[in-house]
Amino acid sequence: MPKSTDQILPSDAISRISRLEVQARQIVEGFLSGQHRSPYFGQSIEFVQHREYVPGDDIRRIDWKAWSKTDKYYVKQYEEETNLRTTILVDASESMQFSSSEISKYDYASSIAACLTYLLLRQSDAVSLSVFDEEIRRRAPSRSRHTHLGTILSVLAEERASKKTSMYQLLRTVADEKTEKGMVVLVSDLFVPVEDLFRGLRMLKKRGHEVLLFHVLDDQELDFNYSGTTRFEGLEDVGELTCDPKSLRDGYQAAMNAFLDEVRRRCARNMIDYQTIRTSEPLDAVLRHYMNHRVGLRGSIR
Repeated sequence: MPKSTDQILPSDAISRISRLEVQARQIVEGFLSGQHRSPYFGQSIEFVQHREYVPGDDIRRIDWKAWSKTDKYYVKQYEEETNLRTTILVDASESMQFSSSEISKYDYASSIAACLTYLLLRQSDAVSLSVFDEEIRRRAPSRSRHTHLGTILSVLAEERASKKTSMYQLLRTVADEKTEKGMVVLVSDLFVPVEDLFRGLRMLKKRGHEVLLFHVLDDQELDFNYSGTTRFEGLEDVGELTCDPKSLRDGYQAAMNAFLDEVRRRCARNMIDYQTIRTSEPLDAVLRHYMNHRVGLRGSIR
């Protein structure tokens, strides 16, 4: 007898999948409706079909022979325009549980992954997902079918942040497995040794992948606006500390800013696209950054 949905996934996971899907659709479709042009199509070789011109399309791609016969504007589409392969990596280590508001870093990272997946599948691009901590815990294979969204949302909804992060091992595994050039999107708070992080990222770059790094942090991790005697409970086995936050704020913010500056500098040096993201930041800002990046990449990874 086949299992019911409730037996396969707990009810809270089903609810979470539904919320992620609705959120992804609303954010992506609302965002795209405000765009004046599509950033997705690049140069290719094999012609597939025409589609009717819409305002904002590159007029250089209008087929004037078709216009002379039909008195309508059509643009050409090509086979390789739908062949982007994107791997989304979502950090599910214990530090991603942290939240000073209603949404944790892991929940926000899952929302980013859901929106990007919906956006990519909408363009018939292939997407795979890995959720990781010390190792890859769950995967969704690379697919371009629209129904693949449900598979990816199920993986995101079932996971809960726990354990530590082993970033270098993760990135090495991805570099070894992804033999064809594509795009790798890493969504993490990056609370890992910086040397390990960039050893792995450089490996991906050497294999020909484009790398996007979405650095997700809670507002309090950036601003440290605590007051009064406070007990801080460390995640990933770093212990506890009871103190007056005011006495730590200046030193904490100096250390955080130095960390962010180092990550930014190394990303720039290695041609890695980087964005610091607050969990209070609207997700359409993340999409805007991603789409601007795609505009800059048109044709470069085909």
